[in-house]
Amino acid sequence: MLRIQTILGAMLAAGASLAYAAAPVLHVTKSATVNAPAAKVWDAVKDFNSLNTWHPAVASSQIVEGANNKVGAVRLLTLKGGGTIKEKLLGLNPAAHSFKYSILEGVLPVSDYTSTVSVKAKGAGKSVVTWSGDFKRKNTGDHPAANEDDKTATDTIGGVYQGGLDNLTKMFGS
Repeated sequence: MLRIQTILGAMLAAGASLAYAAAPVLHVTKSATVNAPAAKVWDAVKDFNSLNTWHPAVASSQIVEGANNKVGAVRLLTLKGGGTIKEKLLGLNPAAHSFKYSILEGVLPVSDYTSTVSVKAKGAGKSVVTWSGDFKRKNTGDHPAANEDDKTATDTIGGVYQGGLDNLTKMFGS
């Protein structure tokens, strides 16, 4: 009998740890066509410390660790509506017009977040900006509240991406 209880206890513990680990990795990708050559659009977005110049929700950006545009740099974004987000530059590829970063901490309802921004030429005088990310919801528990679930996380990140992309298209007269 004791052996059965031990086995059942181990199964329950394993199930609980699997449920925690089972919070799914979520993915969001948004793209926008911009009426400007890729090199010109890349010039607008490539500076890791300048998100506030093209994203309408960001009031300011400050490098708090490392050197701007060097892998390992950490920026602190202050949002216009309040709150902050601390992000780390993971990769920068000027030749491919792309960079990759992660969120270290912040007010967004996500965890384990990494994202890539890229700019590609699309015919004469146009480009496509793609912003994509992989993440988990911040509350990785089995039963997150409605405002902490997968839909909230994906909707929030989708809105962040779309807001920035919409503003880029306006900046270049698209």
